[in-house]
Amino acid sequence: MRVGAFVLAAQFPGQGQGEALHRAVRTAEVGEASGLDSVWLAEHHFVPYGTCPSAVTLAGLLLGRTRRIRVGTAVSVLPNTHPVALGEQAALLHLLSGGRFSLGVGRGGPWVDLEVFGSGLQAYERDFPESLDLLLRWLRESRVSADGERYRFREVAVVPRTDELMGGAGGPEVVVACTSAKSVRLAAERLLPMLLGMHCGDEEKAEMVALWRTHAIAAGHPPEEAARAAHVSAGVAQIADTPTEATETLVKAMPGWLREGLGAHVTVDGRHRSMRDPVAYTELLCGLHPVGPPRLAADRLAATAERTGITRFALLVEGSGDLVATEENVRRMGAEVLPQLR
Repeated sequence: MRVGAFVLAAQFPGQGQGEALHRAVRTAEVGEASGLDSVWLAEHHFVPYGTCPSAVTLAGLLLGRTRRIRVGTAVSVLPNTHPVALGEQAALLHLLSGGRFSLGVGRGGPWVDLEVFGSGLQAYERDFPESLDLLLRWLRESRVSADGERYRFREVAVVPRTDELMGGAGGPEVVVACTSAKSVRLAAERLLPMLLGMHCGDEEKAEMVALWRTHAIAAGHPPEEAARAAHVSAGVAQIADTPTEATETLVKAMPGWLREGLGAHVTVDGRHRSMRDPVAYTELLCGLHPVGPPRLAADRLAATAERTGITRFALLVEGSGDLVATEENVRRMGAEVLPQLR
């Protein structure tokens, strides 16, 4: 069982952006000191839902400030950047961190980001598979050219090459955020582990894992390799002495953040979008994930692992919106929950 923190650098009502980013950095530092396995960094643009616009940049800072903990992106939004540029950054972090970096990528949404960065709606709707394959080639080969619908360029040398890591083999782990059957198949055919969202319950995640395995084997990957895929389950964690105390902490803080943060998203083409009820969504998350006393939290993580086969977790620990409370939450995860899982 490998348990990590999921960090959005969320800007709660009344907070400044610098405050949110400082809390993100402290979460990683305290997470390493508390024995967490990893920290996963979200990326968002132009919204208070998350104030980190470059997960790879923040990952570089945190890799430099830590010595043991794995740092991953959850996710780098691939349609907003050139796959080669992201591949170069990932290779650099992989090499300089001694292999502690994981690159999570996703398709993002039909947001105004596509207009601002000039990538256009096709980057989201059509070109994600091409971008992903170019990224994977960059991380695995020594020379790369492209002749696709979106990217075309002559052969160039890959510098730095990920296989230059001393004492290690291969490039950084690549994880794909999956929210649909189409994305599950895309990841499975490339034998890439999935990152599954915190809105999903165990039954839905188990179905997605089974579908992934079916597609992976159909694509020609050996069943034993498919069985070893290290998928990641996103969730929420709030540790308190009673379930009521933990739930009240999140229900008091999260709806205001969700209302402002999710409400700030703007679609690039004016399409209609619906938003979850923030209070109901918070209560749903509290019921699905390790929210409560340490024993309850450990039992819920163990139950998810048993039902889904997923043994890696990325848990949102900043749901209180408060720096001191977040640090205490992480410490309790390390001191009171993790020992029960080991």
